[in-house]
Amino acid sequence: MSDRLIVVSTDCHAGLPIADYKPYVEARYHAMLDMAVPVQLEMMEKASRSFLIHEINEAWRAPIRQQLTGAWDYGERLNMLAGDGIAAEVLFPDGITEFNTPPFGAGLGLSPRDAVPELQWAGAMAHNRWLAEFCANDPVRHLGVASIPLLWDVQQAVEAVRWCVDNGLRAVMIPTLWGEHPPYHHTRYDPFWEVCEDLGVIVHFHSGPAPHPEYLGQNWPVEDSSEQLPGAMGVYVSEVMWWLYRPLTFMIWGGVFERYPKLKVVIVEGGTMFMLPPWLRLLDHNYRDVQFSAKLGDFRSHLSMAPSEYYRRNIAIGASCVPRADLELRTAIGTDQIMWGSDYPHPEGTWPNTAEYFKTTFSDFPEADGRKILGDNAVRFYGLDRAKLQVVANRIGPDAAMFA
Repeated sequence: MSDRLIVVSTDCHAGLPIADYKPYVEARYHAMLDMAVPVQLEMMEKASRSFLIHEINEAWRAPIRQQLTGAWDYGERLNMLAGDGIAAEVLFPDGITEFNTPPFGAGLGLSPRDAVPELQWAGAMAHNRWLAEFCANDPVRHLGVASIPLLWDVQQAVEAVRWCVDNGLRAVMIPTLWGEHPPYHHTRYDPFWEVCEDLGVIVHFHSGPAPHPEYLGQNWPVEDSSEQLPGAMGVYVSEVMWWLYRPLTFMIWGGVFERYPKLKVVIVEGGTMFMLPPWLRLLDHNYRDVQFSAKLGDFRSHLSMAPSEYYRRNIAIGASCVPRADLELRTAIGTDQIMWGSDYPHPEGTWPNTAEYFKTTFSDFPEADGRKILGDNAVRFYGLDRAKLQVVANRIGPDAAMFA
């Protein structure tokens, strides 16, 4: 066993500054893009001032502006990965941090709220075209997560998945919130689950989306309602993880993993892994303790396993910037399902202090478990090339001595 660790970040972000997506957008949408970009930039600026304290964020950004361009510049990207000791990464779209998000609402939020279906699809495919090019620089090290606005048209989503696989992308992100659309226990989505299972495409839900108008006001981010809605951000951060887990609740009870036993799903950047054991306990309680819900009829017989068993078989956790306290719960959470992420280039992530994070978080930590969480679980779950990644790790990876 090598002394150099294979580290895989299962939560990194990449994307062009929004106006630079134009060459990747179909020409028929260029006029609309020219009109939409200034509006979207203004909305992102307003949103950033709600979510990020402007002065603090600017102070953090000031000394690392060039390194932040690694969100779209490949040379800087390699420098970042080397500095963090990351052999491979999973790349999600980006959002408001560097204003490098796909156009027409096809970025990290991927919400159907106020979106135009045709335009959101155009923005998503523009990002996917760019992402395929970006990852093609080194497919061993970069696993791109395509943006798929599934809710509008399931067949279009199926065709998009096939395009992604043909162009080197084998992971997708779908909306966490479905709004007025059918939720994920509806059988209309079965063709999508089926194509993902057949082609080995891994489905992702990323934290962040939530019903923001409930917290921040109906006209947010155009209007600031903070004086009338005190504590709005506290409510948001206390509930956002619930919206991340919610699709899995629907998929498990809806029998999605029963019908598609090889389907793989990841939830990313929940920030609250300690909430997973009570959530699983709740699901299993409603499955096993029949006497408490017998009057509600049979809602279990279409499942051959308890909810926690589907969780163990089909689901992994992208544990971005995970604290040591959460790692101490790894047995209850599932040591084999926890996959670390740096969250580059976001200020809440470990970069540019990842080396120090490794030392403080994994000191006096069982090496076997540490290797799993930092890389081995992701290598297995995503089917990465271990031999080739070990060559990279031997050059840039952290030393296993950090576990001592």
